[in-house]
Parts: sequence; structure tokens; C-alpha cells
Amino acid sequence: MEQYEPDRLSAAQLAAIRRSMTSGRGALSRRSLLRAGGVGALTVGGLAGLTACGIPPAKREGQGPASTDFSAKEKSVNFSNWTEYMDVSEDEKSRPTLEAFTKRTGIKVKYTEDINDNVEFFGKIKPQLAAGQDTGRDLICVTDWLAARIIRLGWAQKLDPANLPNAYANLSAQFRRPDWDPGRSYSYPWTGISTVIAYNTKATGGKKVDSVSQLLDDPALKGRVGFLTEMRDTVGMTLLDMGKDPGTFTDADFDAAIGRLQKAVDKKQIRRFTGNDYTSDLDKGDIAACLAWAGDIIQLQADNPDIQYTIPNAGYITSTDNLLVPTKARHKANAEKLIDFYYELPNAAQLAAYINYVCPVDGVKDELAKIDPELAANTLILPDKAMAKKSRAFRSLTGDEETAYEEKFAKLIGA
Repeated sequence: MEQYEPDRLSAAQLAAIRRSMTSGRGALSRRSLLRAGGVGALTVGGLAGLTACGIPPAKREGQGPASTDFSAKEKSVNFSNWTEYMDVSEDEKSRPTLEAFTKRTGIKVKYTEDINDNVEFFGKIKPQLAAGQDTGRDLICVTDWLAARIIRLGWAQKLDPANLPNAYANLSAQFRRPDWDPGRSYSYPWTGISTVIAYNTKATGGKKVDSVSQLLDDPALKGRVGFLTEMRDTVGMTLLDMGKDPGTFTDADFDAAIGRLQKAVDKKQIRRFTGNDYTSDLDKGDIAACLAWAGDIIQLQADNPDIQYTIPNAGYITSTDNLLVPTKARHKANAEKLIDFYYELPNAAQLAAYINYVCPVDGVKDELAKIDPELAANTLILPDKAMAKKSRAFRSLTGDEETAYEEKFAKLIGA
């Protein structure tokens, strides 16, 4: 039997995990800001989930084992998600869209907010997945890099298009073809997470900042520029600025991007590399301009009209959180019906109005406008066609690539 050979964590990768949890997206609250995208919590369970050896996968390359589906007899679905990633009523006693789903279908949803971090969660469910056992969950929500790993190991079930007519029809074009799941055979996005350029107009003297080149070279910004401690965001945005596609770049391209950033470090153009703590500096004007996560900007603009953002002409990096049905889940068809429910326009709008992340559902604008016209007009939640065309995803990495790239990036940022 083929053995599971996991990606070993190098010292640089462990450092990246610590950065993510202490100041990166992994350290942020689900409701107000963004959370970990690349790596997660430095926990015993989480690290064991990535480093344990000799465990056989169910089967490789996305072909999970056949599973008996009890959906017809058991009208239930168990859904594991992140905290504060679902709409709630004003009195916080109910979840309106989940209740509407149950009322329509008769399928009861056991909704559990038990995902606090990708790595920790993977460590929790991996023993059952590796043993070909039911995890007790019919639907899970994980970030793209982990979704790719689960699919690659054969631990996700292929979805039935017949149960997903709305999802198939309404999925936004920018999310349709990730390199790790072409055509979305095993996953559908729950939300998107965008990396943009943010600036404080008071700190820039009213000057607009709209490119990574400007961040790296404009002498008026010297010493007041911030880049992110998340490698995929900082290097991905730099690659785009250099005319390279983050979805197809080479080792030489990566090294060139690191070199470009290193020059800015050497001449003290970059004040520092930050996690979410850039928000305070940007708000005060200590950082004049920086790379930023879109969800932060929505929150900052609510209190500070000086905070602005731009989408570079070169493009921007988008990652996703994704819905998967694990192998051996008892209620696959019920899970598919729940996925499809959230791709119906009114339901997608209600969810987007609450969580304020990039909505992956096309055509939802009019429905969202009925709830909140300002949110419907916000391209950080509903990218228009021009913005969507500029969206790029950082390609999947092999274990060796991730180790090498994180080591180079750690050296650059002094981690």
C-alpha cells in the first residue's frame, strides 16, 4: 500500500506558523478582520497533523473511496466552520439562513464553530481521514492550500453536479479554475480573501498610492511603507508588479521578487513587515501605505475616512476558503444541497451582508442592495468585472518549494 509521505516542516515553515499566529491572519478575529491563509496554529495537535509519518491515504489524486450515503434516510448534515463565519439574528439566538434551509428541505444542520486554524483542524481530522473513517463531519470549510492537500491525498469526495445547479451556474468566473481543483470537482468557495494596497491620505499628503513599484521606490514614502509577513501575499503582489503570473512563476521569478524586495529593505524604503498590526500604524499614519487585507480596510474605513485602497493595474492576490465533503461522510447529498443553498442569490446576499468577505456568487448585487446598498457597491465584497479580471491566485507549492521559499522569505524579513 502506498504510504502517505507528509510535507515536513522546516525551521522556516515553523517560523511562518509562529508569525501567522502572533501577528498574521491567524491571529485575527473572524468577525472583524481576516484570518490565517497559508499556515496556522503552532499546536501539538496541529503540528502532528502535518508531520506524522507512515499513514496510508485512502487513495491518491482526489479519488476518495466510495462511501455509503445515508442522506435519504437521515435528514441531517454536520457542518464544521470557522467562528463568526455565518449570519446570526440580531438577538444572536438563531442563524436565519440555516433555519431557512431546514424549513425548506427538512434537513437539520448541526453547525459547529470548531475551526480556529487550518493546521490545528487538519490535525484533528487527519487520523480518521487517513484510516478511511468518518470524521463525524459532512461539510468542512478550509483555506485553499489545505483544501488542495486534502484533495491530493484522496480525502475529499467528488461532488455531484446534479445536486449543485445553483453553485455551478452562479460561481464567479474568477473562482472557477484553481490549479488544485480545476472545474471545482471537489470544492466550492465559501468566501474570497483579497490582498490590496491601502494608504492614509493624511500621511501621503493626499497622494494616491496604486502600485507595488510605488511602495518600493517612491522617495516620498521612504521609511513609511509596510509589507506583509505572509509570503504568498507579499511575494505574489511583487511578482505581479514585475509582470509575472503568481500562478505559473518559476524559481528564478521567485528569486527575482525576493531580490526586488531586498533592495527596498536595504535602502530602508520598507518600514517593516507586519501581520495584522499594520492596521494601527496605518490608522495613525505611522505607515503611509502598505499591502493590506480587504476585510481590514472595510473595518478601518468605517472609522477613518483617510483610509483608502487601490487595486494595482498589475493585479492582486486572492485566496479562498472552501467547502469540502470529507471521505466517508454519511450525508454527502445533504451537504451538497446545503452548498447549493448558499449559491442561491438571496441566501448568498444575506451571508455576505453579515460576514463582509468577498462573495464568490455571481449576480448577487441586486439582492445585497436590498439589504445594504453601501455593501452592494463595495468592490471589496463584490468585485466588479474589471476588478475580478485582475484577481490572481498564488500557485500550489510542493513541499520542497515551500521549504525553500519560506527560508528565503524568512531571511528577507529577518524572521
